[in-house]
Amino acid sequence: MREVAFIKQNKEKWLEFELAIFGKAKKNPDELANLYIQLMNDLSYAQTYYPKSKTVIYLNHLASQIYQKIYKTKRTEKNRIVEFFKIEVPLLLFEYKRYLLYAFVLFFATVAMGVVSARYDPNFVRLILGDDYVNMTLENIKKGNPMAVYGSGSNWGSFVGITMNNLYVGAKCYMYGIFAGIGTFFVAMNNGIMLGSFQYFFYEQNVFWKSVRGIWIHGAMEIFGIVIETAAGFILGASILFPKTYSRINSFKIGFKNSFKIFLSTFPFTIGAGFLEGFITRYSIDMPNWLSSFIILFTLAIISFYYLVYPAIVYKKVHKLSAKPN
Repeated sequence: MREVAFIKQNKEKWLEFELAIFGKAKKNPDELANLYIQLMNDLSYAQTYYPKSKTVIYLNHLASQIYQKIYKTKRTEKNRIVEFFKIEVPLLLFEYKRYLLYAFVLFFATVAMGVVSARYDPNFVRLILGDDYVNMTLENIKKGNPMAVYGSGSNWGSFVGITMNNLYVGAKCYMYGIFAGIGTFFVAMNNGIMLGSFQYFFYEQNVFWKSVRGIWIHGAMEIFGIVIETAAGFILGASILFPKTYSRINSFKIGFKNSFKIFLSTFPFTIGAGFLEGFITRYSIDMPNWLSSFIILFTLAIISFYYLVYPAIVYKKVHKLSAKPN
């Protein structure tokens, strides 16, 4: 797009920004944050295609003014984190929603592969999980507590160790996206097949419901988080493979920045899953069915709402604000 056309297309929006900056149009902090995100997108575009133009200087000035106006009464890091989770990440999730779809399709397909493989190959579960783990679990099943492995170790020790391991798995799933998304694909495929064969193993031993009550107390957030990290890895890989109108390096910079924010957004859920696994899952065998079911459905509802429903709500809100006449 020619610079003149770019200016003409966005002129009215920038004038709205000026009115907001200089107090001629009343905007609350959330509305200003929405304007700031839109302006940063325009600035990023201008820096890519008109790097030495006056348009870049003008947009930089507007961006700095809006930033100061937003944060002059919101200078704490706490509020910055709130804005990150409340606006930035949901808008990115909406923008890249097709990658979430790809990640979920891969997840369900590979879980199904794990189930089918375990169903028709008696040795498959041992191949995936290892003989020691399978033998230990079989022994626990005989004792009447298939989830006994989650009760080993102290609460705090389990919480810290499990959380660190889950963060590592998530980082691996995301960062391997740098290999054109192929690395992420194989990590996610391995996780899905492992989960499918793991769950079928318990089904085969007639303790499926007991396993669900244990595994999914923490697994609802843990597994969902891995799917989101898979999507972030795909975004990273796609930025390298499909630069569109950007140079490949600029496409990668944008893709890395956006996908990394999505990846970071999973941390609270991963830590929450680690807490549940360390402190709550160990008691699943003694819980009433309604309580374990409530925990599973509640945690699944929270993370599902944030990643699948809330982004559309935020997008519509921002879209309405930007469409309002001056």
